[in-house]
Amino acid sequence: FLFWQRVNSLTMLSCVSFFSDVLALPIFKQEESNLPPDSENKILPFQYVLCAATSPAIKLHDETLTYLNQGQSYEIRMLDNRKLGELPEITGKMVKSIIRVVFHDRRLQYTEHQQLEGWRWNRPGDRILDLDIPMSVGMVDPRANPTQLNTVEFLWDPSKRTSVFIQVHCISTEFTMRKHGGEKGVPFRIQIDTFKENDGEEYTEHQHSASCQVKVFKPKGADRKQKTDREKMEKRAPQEKEKYQPSYETTILTECSPWPEVTYVNNSPSPGFNSTHNSFPVAEGNGSPGHQPEPVVQVADNLLPAATPQDAQQWLHRNRFSPFCRLFTNFSGADLLKLTREDVIQICGPADGIRLFNALKGRVVRPRLTVYVCQESQQAREQQQKHENGDTASSTFFVYHAIYLEDLTAVELTEKIAQLFNISPRQISQIFKQGPTGIHVLVSDEMIQNFQDEVCFVLDTMKGMRVSQSIFFYHKYWGVEKCFLYHSS
Repeated sequence: FLFWQRVNSLTMLSCVSFFSDVLALPIFKQEESNLPPDSENKILPFQYVLCAATSPAIKLHDETLTYLNQGQSYEIRMLDNRKLGELPEITGKMVKSIIRVVFHDRRLQYTEHQQLEGWRWNRPGDRILDLDIPMSVGMVDPRANPTQLNTVEFLWDPSKRTSVFIQVHCISTEFTMRKHGGEKGVPFRIQIDTFKENDGEEYTEHQHSASCQVKVFKPKGADRKQKTDREKMEKRAPQEKEKYQPSYETTILTECSPWPEVTYVNNSPSPGFNSTHNSFPVAEGNGSPGHQPEPVVQVADNLLPAATPQDAQQWLHRNRFSPFCRLFTNFSGADLLKLTREDVIQICGPADGIRLFNALKGRVVRPRLTVYVCQESQQAREQQQKHENGDTASSTFFVYHAIYLEDLTAVELTEKIAQLFNISPRQISQIFKQGPTGIHVLVSDEMIQNFQDEVCFVLDTMKGMRVSQSIFFYHKYWGVEKCFLYHSS
């Protein structure tokens, strides 16, 4: 009886061990850090297959690893995985996919920007990721942003056969500490994010993301590494081999969260794609020449302590800190504002750290030139007449608008004044400054460059080239100068 009880116990332990190994397979394992919370019920509309063999030396509970040769073209098949009738809004329409090569190790993700900048410095003119366009099929309007060396994007029709060929030009050992040889290369991730059109015909609505782990070797190095792993596995005992995954001819990218840099609005869109540009509407005027409303201008984009982590992510994107979004994923506005200058420099490096610290503290660069303008009105003429008559008890209140200039050009001044008056810059034909004895001097770039800072002007608008008889002359006592705007309508 004791003998059979012992046998049953061993049998149960073996079954538990077997099912534990099965559940540890990647197809059953749920990576909470990579998958969205609702991934179990989410429809997976697409599937991406990298045509490169997986390594045989990967344990059952680990993610697959694929070896690639530097500069070699590898096919990625873009497959429509929808069932009949699912997601009809995609049917007959293009989608946009973005392919990235990013770091797998979290330690390198924290310093990704510095790592990529160092690679750019050592390999000027080269890209980390490229598309092999002649070999690709079904790809439309491919783009490669010159400032994002590890990213490519393109449009494709899910109803048609689509295969894109990519080339990875960096190798894994370029991002390891140099020792005396035998450096162990770091793993990368190939991630694909796909977007569909929104109501504004912009490819900003996230649809699906998937990724896989790869290592990149010098030419022919991936083949040698694959052969070495296969020979090692052949030497292992049968019981040991059962702990490892078999090698598959292709690599299926597994679902993951969208890359943090994707904020559903392209901050630096490539030409050819529709994109949303930040616009700052100007308030509608009431038509009264003596009471112009203050135009709505761009205000400082300061991060507020009450900002949620999602708001903080959007703020980082708007202010060109996208490479650090993954690092600050769970940071709220209050968390970011508590960081000291030393903290952000240690996290982001000296250059970006100082820039981020200044942005967090709302430090605005002073404009090169500030001028104040007040529009001509009947009240101004009456005030001038009272001053000429010696009446200093007038209660008329003058409102000036500040114009900030950076380029110090006549074109920039024209655009700022047009924004002030809620008109198109094309409606302003010329700008004159009243000179000695009331002459009209054409405003040029050189004249603006010689303006005194915080000088005050009174603006008078005139149609065509006819000068009004009621002119508000320049008075040194008030410190106000006169400008005439000739407009076409």
